[in-house]
Amino acid sequence: MLVHPTGQAHPLVEPADFAGPRLPEEVAAHEPQLRAVFAWAGEYLGGPHPDLGRRGAVCPFTDTSLQRGLFYLSVRAGTPSDPDELAALLLHYRDWFAGLEPRTGPGAQFKTILVLFPDLAEFGVVDRTQELLKAEYTRLGLMLGEFHPGPPQKAGLWNPAFRPLHSPVPLLAIRHMVPTDFPFLRDDDTTVAAYLQRFGGRVPTHLRDEVRAAADRLSTPAGS
Repeated sequence: MLVHPTGQAHPLVEPADFAGPRLPEEVAAHEPQLRAVFAWAGEYLGGPHPDLGRRGAVCPFTDTSLQRGLFYLSVRAGTPSDPDELAALLLHYRDWFAGLEPRTGPGAQFKTILVLFPDLAEFGVVDRTQELLKAEYTRLGLMLGEFHPGPPQKAGLWNPAFRPLHSPVPLLAIRHMVPTDFPFLRDDDTTVAAYLQRFGGRVPTHLRDEVRAAADRLSTPAGS
């Protein structure tokens, strides 16, 4: 378990913590929710799904993140009533994420923080917070994902009938943006511009035509 240096964020539970019979005392009150999300991450995010619409895991990075011990979970009790309040709670986690190792290099893409909100019954605030912060986070090279029992409104990229952002507990996930994230960013000029600035010269082959078209729309050079 990792403890925030100033105590402004709740502890981060590490994958190794789940190997024991009990989680550390500091997070014991929310052990059922933490274990439920940890199991969901390994079984659902890290595995294939018949409705996904493509081969491979629902989230291609989760399994490696778990294996490397870079998949962190934290709990914020209470019921934030609006996106601004939830955004303020996330600020400390966002800054903490930036300071956690590895900060650079290929391994950094597997670093993830999930912040759970087990007391939330109004899941829309999770969606609205993600919408509020999406542009800001992408400018920083981060992705912010929203998950909740919902079911979530967003459809899958490969199967519109699939709702991939379903989770057992409402949560927001912070990770580094990677070149394959363009499909999640293409519908907003601000996030497209952030993507092009960061990855314009190293776009995956299967995305190059789509990224080039977006770059032309924004009159921004893209990688060939």
